[in-house]
Amino acid sequence: MTGADLYLCQVRHQRLAPVRYGFRHRTYLWLVDLDDLPALPWWLRRLAEFRTEDHAGTGGTIRAGVEEYLASHGIELRGGRIRMLAHARVFGHVFNPLTLYWCDHADGTPAGVVAEVHNTYGGRHRYLLRPDGRPRAKVDKDFPVSPFFPVDGSYRIRVPAPGERLAVGVTLHREGGTVFVASLTGRRRQATTGALLRLAARHPLVTLAVSAGIRFHGVRLYLRGLPVHPHQPQPAASHYRASRTHEEKP
Repeated sequence: MTGADLYLCQVRHQRLAPVRYGFRHRTYLWLVDLDDLPALPWWLRRLAEFRTEDHAGTGGTIRAGVEEYLASHGIELRGGRIRMLAHARVFGHVFNPLTLYWCDHADGTPAGVVAEVHNTYGGRHRYLLRPDGRPRAKVDKDFPVSPFFPVDGSYRIRVPAPGERLAVGVTLHREGGTVFVASLTGRRRQATTGALLRLAARHPLVTLAVSAGIRFHGVRLYLRGLPVHPHQPQPAASHYRASRTHEEKP
């Protein structure tokens, strides 16, 4: 499968306020070149489908959707590469809490990273990140994700380009300090038929497990008495917002 890698990943979430609560789970993700999506044999396609409507596209191709969004922020790739980190659709189901797109200019220099967030209300929102040299970026939160947090504060997001290892970090800061920390770490594996079959056997119905896990932990937090902040359902193509590049002290 040219143009693709698989990452066996560990996801960690740690809520720091108003109650402390954490969990971690294992999953696997695809890193694909949007100009060279995996061409799976027919008998494997139920294990990995990449549909435009599941990701940034609103018509045409996933790449066209990302380019349209970048152009709205004055960025023209002119044929540069876009790599997407995401879950594929598995047996007809997909849910990506966070999809990342590393976007390069035609000369190979980074143009930015698009962070696409999906929530369980059916909404989708994109943030344009312009990482600094570390590489980290800051963006105001303006989209509902968890019903236990209001829509305020800001994210600090670390998005180094994936290589042999994957190491993405997200922290949510509100007035008074850090209230939430998440990390996504993983190790690359070549996307072969054997590797996909092994990962699918180890993590069956992987995207359904993600959706079920979100709801399971939500119920536990609710039973602990955490207050709920009602959110209005968001349209699939929600607001767009560019981040502010910023320098942080270690």
